[in-house]
Amino acid sequence: MIKQFLAGLAVLAGTSPVALMAQDDIEGQIDALLAEMTLEEKVGQLTQYSSFWDATGPAPQGGEQEEKFEQVREGRVGSMLNVVGRDEVRAVQELAVEDSRLGIPLIFGYDVVHGHKTIFPIPLAESASWDIDLIEQSARIAAVEAAAQGLNWTFAPMVDISRDPRWGRVMEGAGEDPYLGARIAVARVKGFQGDDLSADDTIAATIKHLAGYGFAEGGRDYNTADFGTVTLHNVILPPFKAAVEEADVRTAMNSFNILNGVPATGDAYLQRDLLKEAWGFDGFIVSDWASGREMIDHGFAAGPRDAAELAIEAGSDMDMESYIYRDHLAGLVESGAVDMAIVDDAVRRVLRVKHELGLFKDPYRYVDDPDQEDILMSPDHRAVALDVAKNSIVLLKNKASLLPLKGGEKVALIGALAADKDTPLGNWRAAGETGTAVSVVEGFEAAGVSFTYREGAAVEVGEAGFPQPVVVNTTDRSGFDAAVAAARKADKVVLVLGEDGLQSGEGRSRSDIGLPGVQQELLEAVHAANPETVLVVMSGRPLILDWADANVPAIVQAWHLGHESGHAITSVLTGDHNPGGKLPMSFPRSVGQIPVYYNYMMTGRPGPLENEVFWSHYNDLPNTPLYAFGHGLSYTGFNYSGLEITQGGRSVTVSVTLENTGDVAGTEVAQLYLRDPVASVVRPVRELKGFEKVMLEPGESTLVTFELTDAELGFYDPYGNFKVENGDFEVYVGGSSAADLGGSFTWSSN
Repeated sequence: MIKQFLAGLAVLAGTSPVALMAQDDIEGQIDALLAEMTLEEKVGQLTQYSSFWDATGPAPQGGEQEEKFEQVREGRVGSMLNVVGRDEVRAVQELAVEDSRLGIPLIFGYDVVHGHKTIFPIPLAESASWDIDLIEQSARIAAVEAAAQGLNWTFAPMVDISRDPRWGRVMEGAGEDPYLGARIAVARVKGFQGDDLSADDTIAATIKHLAGYGFAEGGRDYNTADFGTVTLHNVILPPFKAAVEEADVRTAMNSFNILNGVPATGDAYLQRDLLKEAWGFDGFIVSDWASGREMIDHGFAAGPRDAAELAIEAGSDMDMESYIYRDHLAGLVESGAVDMAIVDDAVRRVLRVKHELGLFKDPYRYVDDPDQEDILMSPDHRAVALDVAKNSIVLLKNKASLLPLKGGEKVALIGALAADKDTPLGNWRAAGETGTAVSVVEGFEAAGVSFTYREGAAVEVGEAGFPQPVVVNTTDRSGFDAAVAAARKADKVVLVLGEDGLQSGEGRSRSDIGLPGVQQELLEAVHAANPETVLVVMSGRPLILDWADANVPAIVQAWHLGHESGHAITSVLTGDHNPGGKLPMSFPRSVGQIPVYYNYMMTGRPGPLENEVFWSHYNDLPNTPLYAFGHGLSYTGFNYSGLEITQGGRSVTVSVTLENTGDVAGTEVAQLYLRDPVASVVRPVRELKGFEKVMLEPGESTLVTFELTDAELGFYDPYGNFKVENGDFEVYVGGSSAADLGGSFTWSSN
């Protein structure tokens, strides 16, 4: 037992067990523990299993289940995932602490991605708020609720940058930009880990997936990825690096893809050279689910034993559900193929995080308080979820000020998703209960909106729950006539269309990202009956909305907003909340445009050239996205003027006057973009290097100031070296990446 072991260590150390546990010398305690561990017990700390039995029920009998049960009792398991609830966690923890020889506690992990019991907007939606404080608060509440159910580790945040909305996991990230992605990565890690990791309401965060997972070819999940080192260092890695250096993230997860032909789980450059050595990361790395064994399928490892050797040598510390360490690592050490020092380093990293979580002082610290679960889905938590949801909504279009809805108007509310209480929860809903979101119908009812509801066309899904497949090609048009009739009788139509909550997420890639099923037909039929139509889009990714943009006067991007979805959407539609969200990802005009993103590199033939075909373009489509990165409208207007650039010392200050020119208060995200037109490595046409979220009353103006330093002016060369070069720079400030208010300056470090 752990107390008996500590008592033994105390004798060696010449002090009491209590004093030993209270010592700050964590590394000394780890040294002493490592000296007592057998090779099998060390391998156990590097082995993670998913939940394999009802922990509060009888022990499993026979087969692999019983074998895993016994391994926990023997101290040959270091972590469990998907064990949720105080009673469940305690039961498994007791096996490890009370029955194993050394009593080393387990660490319990779970996918707490956008809330735990209280479900918040999906991460891509939260990123549209551009509100760093709110995003951190969302993660803080998720951590508090997860900890209340015995969990102390989350496999979040996903900090992958992606430019392809076909990839289902764009819903789990912060979009296409590394600067915004890095700011959000730091906020989420701080939210999960808090100020004191040893507190019983904080959990260890995981940055994933190292690296390049979001660049899967064709947007097809788990597919191969191919990109250059300039992209790696300047686009993909910045959020990972920021999370390590600015937020001290405690764990990282490697990815399924290859980099330069090497699977990430076996990539020493990523895991040892960069993460652990160059960035000073002293937490531990966990493989993604079975990614160690999958190196065999990649054609990189000859078999499980080879995969184990490649993974541990490369720096992958803990093996998730792959069994390659469990079955082969001890033999590799005994044969001399793997140095014991490498294993000890991996074990040390795992034990260090367990110490930091306070598990050695009290293995049951996350399950002791019977009142902890009272905070789950508390009114305070739901109030924050509502605030985040409202701030995540993006007004894409509002021709002739069709929105907000006006009192006394008769509204036809159409679309099966308007009454859906499950879809708004999105994917990765953690411990959230199915069918518990506030629907738009319920939101309208609560707000007293005069409306008639018609389903129109359903979005069919497979059997409820992850990971059942989703059926996207419904042909049911039975509700069309009733929907069209309701539209004709209404003053305005609110049509809620989009994706079911399980049509995006892991394994949910789509080749056609238009409105699923017959929803496009419904949109066109309803619009023909009543052109005063507002389209509300629920989705986990940017969809193709080219027809809607050309024909529908008002479009609201509502994502999957979590438990308070219906109230948040209603608040925006009625004008109770003035939308201020901005897109964290470009919306393409067609699938053929993908990838389309704002921070592209200029070609040698940029054009446009009049009456000439030999320049980089499509014959049938503009190069620009339908909606640019950073785009988002308001019910008021904002004007940018008086841009000034001042140089002094080692920085450049850029200031601009921002004015609310409308009749209502509103929030604007002022964005600064930089261009380095001539450099030793070709730089993007624009790069986000600063943003400020500002609330202004009607007619009010304020001075918004940005500071540019080496961190913003520099870039990484193909070899990963950071460089700041002298020369001319262009700067643009405005409400999106298409900002046209600009200036220039010359930078010299001399």
